[in-house]
Amino acid sequence: MITKKIVRFFDKLEDRVRGRLSHYPIVYAFMGGVGVVLFWRGVWHTADDINIGSIASLIIGSIVLLMTGVFVSAFIGNRLIISGLIGEKKLEEKEESEIEMEEAQIRNLQNTLSRLEKKLDYMETHLKK
Repeated sequence: MITKKIVRFFDKLEDRVRGRLSHYPIVYAFMGGVGVVLFWRGVWHTADDINIGSIASLIIGSIVLLMTGVFVSAFIGNRLIISGLIGEKKLEEKEESEIEMEEAQIRNLQNTLSRLEKKLDYMETHLKK
């Protein structure tokens, strides 16, 4: 019961903070960076305090990362994995014509979305009447 209240409190707090900070991306990035550094500093000092050796840290850290599924995405990134799976070339390997074709496809999708948005707005205004 008390655990649910604590989780709900921090969930609502997170929503409010993210909502406000999203309007100030530089401040948001700075605060996030400070939080990450302080977190890892705490992990580092805790490992030193309980006297975990370098090899043990490497093994334990690798096991934790592998078990949680974070190992590959943390070091390679999801976009790189997906592009490899679908056989997509890296941006620097693409020819100018391929890049222009992709840009044209993106513009076409944006135009389609814009037309759909206008149609939805039109339908919404006429359905209200």
